[in-house]
Amino acid sequence: MKKNILTTIILFASFLQIPVYAETLTKEKMVSILKGIDMRIRSSGDYKSLVYIEQREKGKPDLVREALVYRRDVDQKLMILFTKPRTESGKGYLRIDKNLWFYDPTVGKWERRTDRERIGGTDSRRQDFDQSNLAEEYDPEFIGEEKLGNYNVWVLKLAAKPGVDVAYPVVKYWIDKATGNYLKSQDFALSGRLMRTSYNPKWQKLFSESKKADLWYAQEIRIYDEIDKGNSTLILIKSVDLQELPQNIFTKAWLESKSR
Repeated sequence: MKKNILTTIILFASFLQIPVYAETLTKEKMVSILKGIDMRIRSSGDYKSLVYIEQREKGKPDLVREALVYRRDVDQKLMILFTKPRTESGKGYLRIDKNLWFYDPTVGKWERRTDRERIGGTDSRRQDFDQSNLAEEYDPEFIGEEKLGNYNVWVLKLAAKPGVDVAYPVVKYWIDKATGNYLKSQDFALSGRLMRTSYNPKWQKLFSESKKADLWYAQEIRIYDEIDKGNSTLILIKSVDLQELPQNIFTKAWLESKSR
């Protein structure tokens, strides 16, 4: 009798585990999830946002900046123009033809930078402000399912495809199963060392006339430096405008004119 009861309990427990194994994601499903992220963030028209950036470093006073971010996702163009404080006003980044350039009006000089560039000296990178190309740049691996706070998430490990220039060759994403938005990410060096951890707890959407669908953006990004513990960066997107931008805006001359 006891043996039969034990057998029944074991069988019942095994049935309870079935949904976990049933949710294992195929390569095709994972790529579909990444494409979904890319499409929700991407704009088929122009994009402009007002961004607040707060930088915290050990032993230093907090630094606060404001910037305007301009995107034209069809051409993969990006501009970040710092407007505050006065000492940073006029500095900016321009991404065009897959090259990232930095301009400092105090020296009147452009310098080419890589995707590993710390934007404005913070813990942020170009990818935190730009469109998403995860499906094109990475190959996914299914790690499993977890509970992240109150959210049920998929955990995917992404490895950069050969020949693709990205800030980090290996990243992990915690993706909300209900919405498809990522809530947490970790960036790793090629050696496997954890470089930074980011949280995207708040997502907002607005309807885009150009794409005839909603455009999603992370309203809040919290980035923690895993090398220099105690250093962190907070990014808040205060507003988003999807109206058409001037055709000549994504040029070095246009950015230079804003610092005169």
